[in-house]
Amino acid sequence: MAQKPNLHLNIFVANAGHHEAAWRYPRTQPERLGELSYYQEIARTAERGKFDSFFLGDRLALGNVRYRAEGRFDPMMLLAALTTCTERIGLVATQSTTYTEPYNLARQFASLDHLTGGRAGWNIVTSWDANAAGNFGMVQLISHAERYARAAEYLDVVMKLWDSWQDDATVIDREAGVYVDTTRVHRIDHHGAAFDVNGPFNIPRMPQGRPLLVQAGSSDDGRAFAATYAEAIFTAQQDLGEAQAFYNDIKTRATALGRDASRISILPGLCPIIGSTEAEAKAIEQELNDLTIPELGLLTLSQRFNGVDLSGFSLDEPVPLHALPRPKEIEGAKSRAQLTFDLIEREPGLTLRNLLRRFAAAAGHRVVAGTPEQVADHMIDWVERGAADGFNIMPAELPGGLTDVVDYVVPILQQRGVFRHEYTGTTLREHYGLDRPESRYT
Repeated sequence: MAQKPNLHLNIFVANAGHHEAAWRYPRTQPERLGELSYYQEIARTAERGKFDSFFLGDRLALGNVRYRAEGRFDPMMLLAALTTCTERIGLVATQSTTYTEPYNLARQFASLDHLTGGRAGWNIVTSWDANAAGNFGMVQLISHAERYARAAEYLDVVMKLWDSWQDDATVIDREAGVYVDTTRVHRIDHHGAAFDVNGPFNIPRMPQGRPLLVQAGSSDDGRAFAATYAEAIFTAQQDLGEAQAFYNDIKTRATALGRDASRISILPGLCPIIGSTEAEAKAIEQELNDLTIPELGLLTLSQRFNGVDLSGFSLDEPVPLHALPRPKEIEGAKSRAQLTFDLIEREPGLTLRNLLRRFAAAAGHRVVAGTPEQVADHMIDWVERGAADGFNIMPAELPGGLTDVVDYVVPILQQRGVFRHEYTGTTLREHYGLDRPESRYT
């Protein structure tokens, strides 16, 4: 069995950075968001830092581009392009189970895994954006529960397709004139509630057997899905207690399902803002926050709470909690709505302006502004206290924020013996301490 490393690091790449005002910050380069070289630079930096993986999110609709820099390439296309400038770092793409078909998606990930020698990962999302639904001819959004039911069947289909070629199916017998032993290639004949797929697949079994399976939902449905299928989980918690509760819940659910919970890596989002002193880091954070545009924050908050209009409320008065739908009434991103609601309840008197600023840096993920030692201390503390297996690093600004982590934080983690000095495996599954799964036809 593959040996599990101490701590995992994933770089979540988002345009000019995760702070909504990053594109206005002098150190960023928003004019390069349409250039391949920009993403190549970030990928090389992360690989130099021995990060486990490079991750691209996605949204299938136009965002708030009036106030925010967005350059959303198709994740699969961009990651395929990055295969030429990287050798070891894993490449994780977000793909929706709501607006794609299983056969096409399975083929895309199998292709990426073959082209990278086993470095592909899939962040499984169910998609909740009403604007995205309109782009795919859906008049009405699918309910939260229905989306997860579809996702479970979807995943069942793609794993059957990935397994439909046995590992030894390609024989290349020149003398007999047989390239593939077709008795080792199997139809899947899946006929379910949402999908009818015959198979077999048209690509040999991939180097990893299947890509690393990643999931990011933290609602009850999301947690159940993650505990059943996910091998790495991206999550958002503001404080240690919340993170420990989520960590324990997922591991307990997974164990009850017969899984080895130690093989599931939970990576809370972390937005590090680094300075040579804590005061310098706080000043950078303040400078970024001062560049925020309240209209953007209000739009984002509105989208999180079923489109409720908050523009008529004073920014400097307490958040109008009475005007917000309760998280159980949300059909979209329930977990993010719950996180927002919990923060407001935990801090009575929190003004609307301060709430918007709290979410400006990393959309509700944990922000740590301090010295490299303080950031490293935070990471080690959360891992040692059962709140994380690593972190989904979300730099406030790119590419400089990642460079700061690689140059100043990673060496501290290495010195303290909690992070690798060199890659020990060649595949993404090996980076996460996971074995190659056997085919169901073995």
